[in-house]
Amino acid sequence: MELLHSICLVQLLSALALTEVTRFTKCPQFFAKSGKTPTIFQGSHYKQICQRLNNQYKYATLYDTKKRIPVYSAYKYVATKNCTRRTTWDIEPQLDDSTAGAEMGPESRVDRNVRGLNQALNNDYDGSGFDRGYLYPVLQNDDQCYVNATFTLTNAAPQDLSFNRGKWKKIERKIIETLTQYCRGIDSYIVTGVVPGNNFINGNRVNIPSYFWSAYCCFDNNQKAIRRGGYINCNVKDTTDPKEISVRELESNLTNNYRVTFSVFGGECL
Repeated sequence: MELLHSICLVQLLSALALTEVTRFTKCPQFFAKSGKTPTIFQGSHYKQICQRLNNQYKYATLYDTKKRIPVYSAYKYVATKNCTRRTTWDIEPQLDDSTAGAEMGPESRVDRNVRGLNQALNNDYDGSGFDRGYLYPVLQNDDQCYVNATFTLTNAAPQDLSFNRGKWKKIERKIIETLTQYCRGIDSYIVTGVVPGNNFINGNRVNIPSYFWSAYCCFDNNQKAIRRGGYINCNVKDTTDPKEISVRELESNLTNNYRVTFSVFGGECL
């Protein structure tokens, strides 16, 4: 009986430890109209992460533990400001060890025997020729604590260096310009994601996305969407120039690429 009690207790503690990576209901504030999430793929290898640092939720990520890249990160946009970039990257310890705590943290928090079983590690990127491509980027931030929270590998995917530092940065800036001009002081949401490709870095560990995409939407005080748009570009050096498209067109593109009906803002912002 005592042994059974101990087993149940361990199972309960494991379940509690996994709460940050099992559902978005704990962090609805990062989605349009408080909970209208993008499509959540079926399968136990897709993990819903309420990204947490210093005991506060900062944004949300749907993560693919098989391909070891995020599907998307969702966040609120307030403003942009020059903040200090971290020099180190965290991981999500509980993806590999359910007892490792509910916050992002250094790789050393996870035993090396299980470290990286379900997520990318820093050495996957070392010498790969690819950047750690942010989904929730430093550029679209005005708070140092939030900037610090973007430095986790569950918020990054292998991105072509030239694309990341060139045309993708233009897309990030274009979204900032639009939200600054038309949506200042009102609720603004961004979802940024990737479409998996056929190639990997570090053997078959971390998938190289074929596309990066991003969409924005802002609401007036009556919760009516007044501005929305999106972008999608190939993750290659010589990709086409950024061109804004409608959220509806982006969803159609993503539906074709993901091979499942995909909604960016839970049916809003069309």
